[in-house]
Amino acid sequence: MRFVLAALAYIADPAHWSGAMGIGPLMIQHAAYSLAGVLIAALIGVPTGWWVGHTGRGRAWVQPLSGAARSLPTLGLITLFGLALGVGLTAPMIAFVVLALPSVLAGAMSGVRAASVMAVDGARASGMSELQILGRVEIPLGAPLLVGGLRSASLQVISTATLAAYTGAGGLGRLMFLGLKTQDYVMMLASAMLVIALALASEALFALAQWAVTPPGARKHRKESA
Repeated sequence: MRFVLAALAYIADPAHWSGAMGIGPLMIQHAAYSLAGVLIAALIGVPTGWWVGHTGRGRAWVQPLSGAARSLPTLGLITLFGLALGVGLTAPMIAFVVLALPSVLAGAMSGVRAASVMAVDGARASGMSELQILGRVEIPLGAPLLVGGLRSASLQVISTATLAAYTGAGGLGRLMFLGLKTQDYVMMLASAMLVIALALASEALFALAQWAVTPPGARKHRKESA
């Protein structure tokens, strides 16, 4: 309990919020790294997931590859890419994208596949093209699952982005590694608590977004089921 109170006092101290190693700049860096990793993964995984979910092509190899990517150790990836690409942000960013991609891909693919068969068949019978069916029926109906995939990816990347400091980049991991080096455990705990705060903020935002994209009828059904 003493360490927790000391860590809270560290966070509350205005002197710790400014400068190159200040909490404010490091939190902004951490959030920016996480957002960039999820965004790049979304640019790759969302169109791919939609295409695979709609056509069914490539499902046999997409799912095993996604499962394999989930099992890769992030620190090992950062070390490998760091040795190949040198210090800086590039190596951890590639690792963050690899970490986020399976959840994003699964969310996009599952969302399209979960669309009502009756709705899809009705759209097809009315003369819609396959692209129109995807854009007007399957994607809107599958939006909650897609946002759920982005939500999971964001949580994973935020909690792992501390490793960006391993290759000399910024983020809250700098406080964690510095605290480990100097045996300043209060600084380490404060850094961990700030990462948890960012993760909880991300969860809240994505939960709100997931509720917003859920059709009113589905919201009512979930409420009654609960």
